[in-house]
Amino acid sequence: MGFFKKKATLKSFKSYDKENQKPAIRASICTGEKVAGFINVHTKEFTDVMLIRNSSDLELFKQEYDIKEDIDVIY
Repeated sequence: MGFFKKKATLKSFKSYDKENQKPAIRASICTGEKVAGFINVHTKEFTDVMLIRNSSDLELFKQEYDIKEDIDVIY
């Protein structure tokens, strides 16, 4: 009898609208906090996806969304 189940790991990529959104990292000048997400090309609105604490978090974000190009940093 188990109360907690293991989550199934899927190797499929999460998707985003590549025509209207582009990947970006929003970084705070004061605290140094970094958040990965997507910026709308038309409205410049940023959508948070995940907190970036180290380089492995950034690599995980790139792998999940199949991002091969460099990601812009917004301050």
